[in-house]
Amino acid sequence: MNVTIIGTGYVGLVTGACLAELGNNVFCLDVDQAKIHLLNAGGMPIHEPGLEEIIARNVEEGRLVFSSDPAAATAFADVQFIAVGTPPDEDGAADLQYVLAAARSIGRHMQGFKAVVDKSTVPVGTAEKVAAAIREELAARGADIEFAVASNPEFLKEGAAVEDFMRPDRIVLGVDETPAGERALALLRELYRPFNRNHERTRVMDVRSAEFTKYAANAMLATRISFMNELANLADRVGADIELVRQGIGSDPRIGYSFLYAGTGYGGSCFPKDVDALCRTASENGHGLQILDAVQRVNQAQKKVLLEKVWAQFGRRLAGRSFAVWGLAFKPGTDDMREAPSRSIIEALLRAGATVRAHDPVAQEQAARALAGDLADHPELLRNLTFVPKPLDAAQGADALIVLTEWKSYKSPNLRALREALRSPLVLDGRNIYDLHAMAAAGLTYLGIGRNNLALLKEQMQVAPITVANEVTREEPIEVLVELAAQAAAETKALGEEAS
Repeated sequence: MNVTIIGTGYVGLVTGACLAELGNNVFCLDVDQAKIHLLNAGGMPIHEPGLEEIIARNVEEGRLVFSSDPAAATAFADVQFIAVGTPPDEDGAADLQYVLAAARSIGRHMQGFKAVVDKSTVPVGTAEKVAAAIREELAARGADIEFAVASNPEFLKEGAAVEDFMRPDRIVLGVDETPAGERALALLRELYRPFNRNHERTRVMDVRSAEFTKYAANAMLATRISFMNELANLADRVGADIELVRQGIGSDPRIGYSFLYAGTGYGGSCFPKDVDALCRTASENGHGLQILDAVQRVNQAQKKVLLEKVWAQFGRRLAGRSFAVWGLAFKPGTDDMREAPSRSIIEALLRAGATVRAHDPVAQEQAARALAGDLADHPELLRNLTFVPKPLDAAQGADALIVLTEWKSYKSPNLRALREALRSPLVLDGRNIYDLHAMAAAGLTYLGIGRNNLALLKEQMQVAPITVANEVTREEPIEVLVELAAQAAAETKALGEEAS
């Protein structure tokens, strides 16, 4: 089957590549010509395990093409997936300008029936706006062409998106009960037929319910994370170990283990904006979502928990202090820095006068750009941030190690070497990946999330206001910092290839 994908971000690129891998002919459209040139040259705009190989194979075999030609994209296929970004606007609502621009482009160029499929995460009722935009373009042309707008939300996890697409637990299809809707459903059933060979994974429903399903799923997962973080903070105060509590409640089949890990809060491109957008939708319809409002408040506060432990140990003025950071991306398996907890933590450390040496297997260049934006008012502080090719390089001479992403390469470090590298034997684990007894045996002071008595630590906390450090005055252009990060990332990749 021929398929058009509009948008080559995480969702569009994975969807297009995986559909091509199944034997479909896929046309990927993006208005960002630089990205299209990069893809056509064999480059990758994102890091996603397994994706680069699938793209290279299907481009070589002629099933996958990338272009900025909207007319060609519309003519290529009856099935048109819209997979563009829906970033939050100033009030938290999803910004639909890119979705509606894609819809207008389809209406402007279509010559025959089109099944327009919303793959982007969009608020309830968006399909009707997409249909209106297409009808408006058709009316301007004086054309009367049948089409249908369907909803097919994605349920991909960054870092495991290819696996999730190829082995879905469900495929949600939202269509209207009209002749055009039934025609679109038939096309989508045929497209997804390979996934239903073993058992039926397709869930067909009305469009609004399909749109709502995506938001409800992400809101539920975000709620579990914030719930565990609330319990973890209480565990700190009552002397319980949240890891043991997690195992105890997760073994109940009514609860399960998924998304029960305490940490520094959720981030990424989905949970923050989707919970925001759902709360905004509720507000617009005169119905507050009290639980989700609390979920958001808890998540924002959780990003400061590790900082509170740093302040308890060193005070709030950190000039002369050095910190090692392991992990920058919001989760392992991706280079996505959107809403990553590392950003607010590193920013706070730098503003308080500390120096930071950071390592991440894939996200160092993206982190340099993100932090440059976060510190745009004081770019000179970026000189106190260094990216290194090896985790132990970050720990050399540091007053503490802060772990923010649970990459596999961090889970079993040489604790003796780590102890020798650190100036002070302090490890602040924002992902609870280490064993308390092993850390103690290695002579390391270990502070996790929900695994220590924070009440006692808070008694020692200094409450001096945070002031921007003035020890660093010379500004380094962001281009230089990004180049240094790129060099460190290249060295990290080379070391990984040598090890394999």
